[in-house]
Amino acid sequence: MTEILEGPEAIVDALARLGLGEVVAFPTETVYGLGADALDEDAVGRVFALKGRPSENPLIVHVSGPEMAHDLVEEWTDEAQALADAFWPGSLTLVLKRSELVPDIVTAGGETVAIRCPAHPIALGLIESLGKPLVGPSANPSGWISPTTSEHVDRGFPGAELLIIEGGPCRAGIESTVLDLSGDVPTILRPGVISHTQMGRVLGVEVGSTGIGSGGTGTDAGSGTPVASPGMLGAHYQPKTPTALVASGALSGAGSGTFVIAWSVDDAGFQGSLRGLRVMPRDPGGYAAALYDAMHQADASGADAIWIETPTDLVDETDSGSGPLWDAILERLHRACR
Repeated sequence: MTEILEGPEAIVDALARLGLGEVVAFPTETVYGLGADALDEDAVGRVFALKGRPSENPLIVHVSGPEMAHDLVEEWTDEAQALADAFWPGSLTLVLKRSELVPDIVTAGGETVAIRCPAHPIALGLIESLGKPLVGPSANPSGWISPTTSEHVDRGFPGAELLIIEGGPCRAGIESTVLDLSGDVPTILRPGVISHTQMGRVLGVEVGSTGIGSGGTGTDAGSGTPVASPGMLGAHYQPKTPTALVASGALSGAGSGTFVIAWSVDDAGFQGSLRGLRVMPRDPGGYAAALYDAMHQADASGADAIWIETPTDLVDETDSGSGPLWDAILERLHRACR
């Protein structure tokens, strides 16, 4: 069965398990991850098996800093160093040509590897104490809602032999931005907290995008073709309960079996007739931090349906500088509701 521990005891136990090639769940600033020795093919295979993850979906490798990243790539470029100086530790994943040190299973057989340095003391402490990089995909069954608390992880793996390190709620709440540096033009493969504008300022060039953003669909699982980054497969972030994005004006039609996640609740007038209601923050940072927790709450409520009020109008009323973060939020919402 799963076991949630905190403090020094949890770290000691986790390091012992990682040294034996086992899997542990650990907190980062984005979401909780399933950690295993990234250089141990068998250990990485246990992560895939536990998650039920498609083999063509690569994993992000978590490092303690640029020095550890050097051995994992064919060339640690000036661009990579500049971005690491600006955003590491932090919510930015860099995709570069892999070195022979990285097992094929980590990259789904692809020629590139995704690397980031997490901004969480527990995650960094594990990596530094182990002296090796860790894979760290979200600690949930593949395709399901990402976990931002230890309880979310526990709910996702009932009966599993899994140590979960307690680290409190994840402050960012959504996954890292993924930037591909392996081609001619730096390209965002997955939107996140770090924006194209921020990265463009550091690099002195315009940063491109694959177009997998608000309304984007990604690649279907089971195609057998490796993707360049985690988060690019279509089914992602999904509750088990049927979930729909609903316009603000339609919220009054929610029935008694519906759990509503809304931001304009004062105008909705349905407080007494729902399965449940979660009122979301109106700022993008607060909304992102609360999103997955709200979806977990709704999914566990026994509701017949989950309605999420589309934040399109909310995007329009907030500061324009927050647009990229809203894009990342909308990407998660569209993928959760497809």
